[in-house]
Amino acid sequence: MAFVDQAEIEVKAGKGGDGIVSFRHEKFEAMGGPFGGDGGHGGSIIFKVDEGLRTLMDFRYNRHFKAQPGGNGGTKGMTGASSKDRYIKVPQGTTVTDTETGEILGDLLENGQELVVAKGGRGGRGNIRFATPANPAPELSENGEPGVIRNLKLELKVLADVGLVGFPSAGKSTLLSVVSNAKPKVAAYHFTTLSPNIGMVRLDDERDFVMADLPGLIEGASQGIGLGFQFLRHVERTKLVLHLVDMSGIEGTDPYTQYRKILDELQQYDETILDRPQIVVPTKMDMPDSPENLVKFREAVAADSGLSSQPTIVPISALTRDGVQNLMRLTADMLADAPAPESYRPVAETVGNTKNYDFKPEKHDFTVEWSEESEQWIVGGAEVEKLFLMTNIQRDATIMRFGRQLRHMGVDDALRQAGAKDGDDVRINDSDFVFEFSD
Repeated sequence: MAFVDQAEIEVKAGKGGDGIVSFRHEKFEAMGGPFGGDGGHGGSIIFKVDEGLRTLMDFRYNRHFKAQPGGNGGTKGMTGASSKDRYIKVPQGTTVTDTETGEILGDLLENGQELVVAKGGRGGRGNIRFATPANPAPELSENGEPGVIRNLKLELKVLADVGLVGFPSAGKSTLLSVVSNAKPKVAAYHFTTLSPNIGMVRLDDERDFVMADLPGLIEGASQGIGLGFQFLRHVERTKLVLHLVDMSGIEGTDPYTQYRKILDELQQYDETILDRPQIVVPTKMDMPDSPENLVKFREAVAADSGLSSQPTIVPISALTRDGVQNLMRLTADMLADAPAPESYRPVAETVGNTKNYDFKPEKHDFTVEWSEESEQWIVGGAEVEKLFLMTNIQRDATIMRFGRQLRHMGVDDALRQAGAKDGDDVRINDSDFVFEFSD
């Protein structure tokens, strides 16, 4: 299966069912009163983490997700049927962002965790809800509330305790295949690894951790060169970094130069990555020139004044297994004290069912513009359009109620200030009205 770690989709929650206008028509029940029921709630779109998923492949060809609308209300005060919520499975480590606003809606990390990304509309009220002593037989009802429509960007960041970074052919895939049950492709050419590979490492003392082999980085990866740019995000999730450096010198490259280039790329992408624990792992120590190159490498690292602290250096040979067990034990020891990176922690205000109740002064956002082409006033805004969609324009009583709502929002005053006169045409959501102003 292809590894897909980014996707853009559209989600549309279900519209609420319409309330209805109905009156009791029963024998011996004169002036029976209103009897119209409410509409049912529309279905919501909910993401749910499934630990069995490892990629966003399911969203490559299916980009539109829709929940069912609620049922309309019935006579005898019967409420319409509410639709079931639609659950969409996503892998662990999925970040959900609203593409239009840039708001991070949630960071889904735990198996079974749920996030409502599009809330279904509530059902419209039937006329039984509008009865008052002053108006015991109202001909008022509401249409259902529109469901939320969102364009979302899904970004998968692999959840792993340990991330392997380094130049291509540094031995990352080989090490992963030796210490875990993962079977990554191993070959002697650059960019053998095209997608992250994950393996579970289990030690003799029953400790275990998850290790990820990430595609090789090259100079300029943080600016989009090579394969590194699209996979650098996966390093953000790791608690500890194993930086593999090829000591063989077969390709005529200096190990210390390679080491510094990778550090520079990580810092340019996210400087906080360098703050987390790191082990430098010289690899291919079974090669003839590796011991001599290791001595020079240690001296260069010790003399590097640009390093905030001297890294722990653990040389290994994955081919002969020399040093591998010591490296895994040290890795487990450091993981026990390693804090989770900031990007790993969800934001409480945007994840799960957490709600913040802050006082916000009443403010109605709408726009009033004059259209020269159609010679009419155009009133727009999400709140105005929502009120219009919930208005049953087939009944005069509900249209008059809509007018009162607009007046309360300040639309009438805004039209006056803009220069509107009695009898001018006003368009709201592709419907034309004639507004009459009175002091």
